[in-house]
Amino acid sequence: MADTHIVTNQVLPLEGFNPASSPVLIEALIREGGQWGVDAVTELGALSASQQVQRWGQLADRNRPVLHTHDVVGNRIDEVEYDPAYHELMRAAIAHGLHAAPWADPRPGAHVVRGAQTGVWTAEPGHMCPISMTYAVVPALRNNAELAKTYEPLLTSRVYDPELKVPAAKAGITAGMSMTEKQGGSDVRAGTTQAVPNADGSYALTGHKWFTSAPMCDVFLVLAQAPGGLSCFFLPRILPDGTRNRMRLQRLKDKLGNHANASSEVEYDGATAWLVGQEGRGVSVIIEMVNLTRLDCALGSATSMRMGLARATYHAAHRKAFGAYLIDQPLMRNVLADLAVEAEAATMVAMRMAGATDKAVRGDEREGLLRRLGLAATKYWVCKRATPHAAEAMECLGGNGYIEDSLMPRLYREAPLMGIWEGSGNVSALDTLRALATAPQSVDVLFDELAGAAGQDQRLDSHVAALQTQLAGLGSDLVAAQIQARKVAEDICLALQGALLVRHGHPAVAEAFLATRLAHQWGGAFGTLPAGLDLGPIIERALVKG
Repeated sequence: MADTHIVTNQVLPLEGFNPASSPVLIEALIREGGQWGVDAVTELGALSASQQVQRWGQLADRNRPVLHTHDVVGNRIDEVEYDPAYHELMRAAIAHGLHAAPWADPRPGAHVVRGAQTGVWTAEPGHMCPISMTYAVVPALRNNAELAKTYEPLLTSRVYDPELKVPAAKAGITAGMSMTEKQGGSDVRAGTTQAVPNADGSYALTGHKWFTSAPMCDVFLVLAQAPGGLSCFFLPRILPDGTRNRMRLQRLKDKLGNHANASSEVEYDGATAWLVGQEGRGVSVIIEMVNLTRLDCALGSATSMRMGLARATYHAAHRKAFGAYLIDQPLMRNVLADLAVEAEAATMVAMRMAGATDKAVRGDEREGLLRRLGLAATKYWVCKRATPHAAEAMECLGGNGYIEDSLMPRLYREAPLMGIWEGSGNVSALDTLRALATAPQSVDVLFDELAGAAGQDQRLDSHVAALQTQLAGLGSDLVAAQIQARKVAEDICLALQGALLVRHGHPAVAEAFLATRLAHQWGGAFGTLPAGLDLGPIIERALVKG
């Protein structure tokens, strides 16, 4: 072989990396009440890192779902065919309870443990869409006690059965939701799908839904206009008599990323469904489902940052340029440390919202108020930061990062989805304003939360004081308030992140965050940390061990 083909100074693929080795994730897991789940999180992380599971992720992403509207003789079937690897991922995720474990075993910390588990199950993100929706559907379904009695045990079952069958006859089922329409998008009240009461107490739904992800789920929560207004309905794919419901899959979306997950347009042609909650209360019924999937968006964005950071630091530690390893070169160290600070802050606040969720579902009113305001702001800011973070992490690998085999392009394509799903940036920012208006007591709870870090750093104190002035000055001018909504959401999230870092974070990480995100000694891109910071411990925490 010619000397030109001898490979040197190329970084071997990152294999066997357990995402549960992240210090910030495990620290947050313990702090938020999930210490009893550390072993389970670590074991799942090891499984996720295995060659087999990583291979499933590659195959599921590469071999996109295929829609079959009719069978060979012309019968309408409306089925989506997935790569077998997708079903293996679903089977493993459900077996480990990622879809619903906190509802079946609601001990303190259950939602925190589940949040950390989703953060180490990193083989492929697309299949996590039905996992997340199944997790989120349970509290909404409880608005119909009869339906919940029948279907909650099946939703929490750890058996995955992908076959189209009568849901009540299966050992385990998955759930989706269908809200948005082409004329409304996030404005779900603009939906035109009609729900007409039937004599037997069911409803007939007719209309077109623009985005319905995971259309092969067994059951769905659907918004439609009933005689009493916008309402929430329970709609099975297969009816109790074994016939297919009149839910027609029109086409699958050709998406930027999230390739393993099918997202479809659906036509309801007199589909049979049952009311969940009261007529006219559809949004209030389904909002708890939306809140839980928004939590997963924040957790998913934080996971994306940690994975991008891990690949970037691993590459830099093994690649030489200009006579030294990249990780030893000052400017690269600045970039890596900056990425690490962002990932740590995102993880801490996302896990804090998981902790607030855990307490809120068990009746803690204070934590419920904190979640109401904090989650909207966290969903906005953490998800907003994921895309530039993924781009910078990719750039750390240079041209190799732009190649599909590095997995960085998949990470980059996936990053914007978390910001779009369950309400784009504007929707999340406006929901932050709505929380301020409809639950004003949440403001007191927010500042009570921030008070735990008061007096420990002047930069944080100044930011909190400015935030108090900012919120007090919103007043009754709705237009002016909406113009400021993004800044309000950002500043709330930054305050929560800063307080968490001051109270619980590594001192070097906290100092870098305070100097940049709050004191604004920072440029417009990652890698612009000011001189004088102690970058060594920040990078050390991010390095792939082993």
